[in-house]
Amino acid sequence: MATLQTAVGAFDSANLSNAQTGSGVSTNIADRGASQVGKAALLKITTTIGATPTCTYLIEGSADGTNWFPIPYADSATPATFVVTTFVITTATTAYKILQPNQPWRFARVTYSANTNVTNTADVFAPA
Repeated sequence: MATLQTAVGAFDSANLSNAQTGSGVSTNIADRGASQVGKAALLKITTTIGATPTCTYLIEGSADGTNWFPIPYADSATPATFVVTTFVITTATTAYKILQPNQPWRFARVTYSANTNVTNTADVFAPA
């Protein structure tokens, strides 16, 4: 399990996946600690691709590290519109998802499904 670590500036960060391929849960789970529950966070997903790429993403949270639920998030292009649906990436890109504040999750992970030729690196950032 990855624990949020002090980064440059006033943010903590944790790596969820580093060049992860295939479907399944992210290699790491971020634990932002009890004092950080309810604060906003930012998820950054960077993809590299092969032929006919596609991957479906579900951002999940947990209060106890055992029971998981979708975390409400907003796309960086529409920061006030929060959803809990899956999303698909089919290109080499860097996507930013704003994780809604005042939600009861301490732990975070990303589940990758229907992954064909996409390599994922995911990091989560939260205010210190």
